[in-house]
Amino acid sequence: MSSPSYHPAPLLQRRAFLQQSAYGLGGMALAGLLEQSYAGSSSERWRGAVLKPHTPVKARRVIHLCMAGGPSHLETFDWKPVLKDLDGKPFPESFTKGQQLAQLQGAELKARGAFCNFTKHGQTGNEISDLFPHMAGVADELCIIRSMQTEQINHDTAHAFMNSGSIIKGRPSMGSWLLYGLGCETEELPGFVVLTSAGKSGQQPISARQWSSGFLASKFQGILFNSKGNAVHYLGSPEGVCQSTQRQVVEEIQRMNGLLGEQRVDPEIQTRIAQYEMAFRMQTSVPELTDMKSEAQEVLDMYGIKEPGDGSFASNCLLARRMAERGVRMIQLYHRAWDHHGGIVDGMKSAAKDVDQASAALIKDLKQRGLLDDTLVLWGGEFGRTPMGQGSGRDHHILAFSVAMAGGGVRPGTYGATDELGYRAVENVVPVHDLHATMLHQLGIDHKRMTVKFQGLDMRLTGVAGSVVKGIVL
Repeated sequence: MSSPSYHPAPLLQRRAFLQQSAYGLGGMALAGLLEQSYAGSSSERWRGAVLKPHTPVKARRVIHLCMAGGPSHLETFDWKPVLKDLDGKPFPESFTKGQQLAQLQGAELKARGAFCNFTKHGQTGNEISDLFPHMAGVADELCIIRSMQTEQINHDTAHAFMNSGSIIKGRPSMGSWLLYGLGCETEELPGFVVLTSAGKSGQQPISARQWSSGFLASKFQGILFNSKGNAVHYLGSPEGVCQSTQRQVVEEIQRMNGLLGEQRVDPEIQTRIAQYEMAFRMQTSVPELTDMKSEAQEVLDMYGIKEPGDGSFASNCLLARRMAERGVRMIQLYHRAWDHHGGIVDGMKSAAKDVDQASAALIKDLKQRGLLDDTLVLWGGEFGRTPMGQGSGRDHHILAFSVAMAGGGVRPGTYGATDELGYRAVENVVPVHDLHATMLHQLGIDHKRMTVKFQGLDMRLTGVAGSVVKGIVL
């Protein structure tokens, strides 16, 4: 009788092989794609991929006051007397022929002049709408760019382009890029925080992808704080659980995550470890951050705060200053009130009243505390509005809009210009990628050198474009 044939047991089952290959080869590939390993002990703070500044550091943090909905440049910072003289008359076809319009495509186009007046202010002579008397009071701190252009004519994609330099989902926001590149100066609070508020009208929804970390590790995404009530849910320990017991639970979870981290190279494991620690520390740091009892009444009055923590833009501005003091790298405040297809007169008056005093107060407060020099404040929306009327309002517009900046080594004054009707930027045009390149430059980063490999490409905030706007930096 022949002896039974011998079939050695497979050393590695197919499923196990695929799994371990993914962990091994995929992990090695992932580690190679990252400029620095995300790995480290749970107590280590991420100190940034840019360990040595590429350029002189003028700013250490950014506060982005995002006027969501697209504020009209023609009623904020770009005075056009010729347009006002043309009010109600046919808009010259020579400006618009063959151009992309949003909801006005094919409609009869009539000029709509500004309903408000403009005045020159300060030594800079910055022209500012009378809707913003408090911003006019800090005119000599403002760098007003009148020649912005963007590529996207709809809100969500325009926000995405302003935030990430791309309309493709899964791309990191500029706040995530900053946190990745520079790390955070605090271990007690997230390095990238988002707050929202809303006006009476002109409200456009804001999607969470605007502060997404995209293909970067999720530890770099923005954290949305509640503007009203508890800033973060579940900050307190459950009833019957003391802090020492909770500490033991966290340490055991960290130990188990650490074991998993030894088996595979996965940045999300390190994110999990870091975020457990952050959540534990936030139980103390967040209540202290949002407790404004220490703020003098004159400070509250300067911002126009009726009740701290009431969800208003004013309250959020004061929180932004407190975050800046505590080392938060990127702070975004969205105020949803600027989508004025109709009712622009009442809508603009209301929205301006919401933000004018607090925006100016934030700039003054930062300056009084010695923080403005190294804090870059950006005020503006995702695009502008048409110089042609749309009923009682204005349509979306991408060929011209205005933003204002302050602090962080930018040069006060007015930069760039639009044509006589405010239709197109014609002098010192600033695309969004150039704005991003300039912001990074002020933070000590060469936008061409901060890249991350993704899908075989060297990805960066500015894509394949972007130049520093030398005319606005000191």
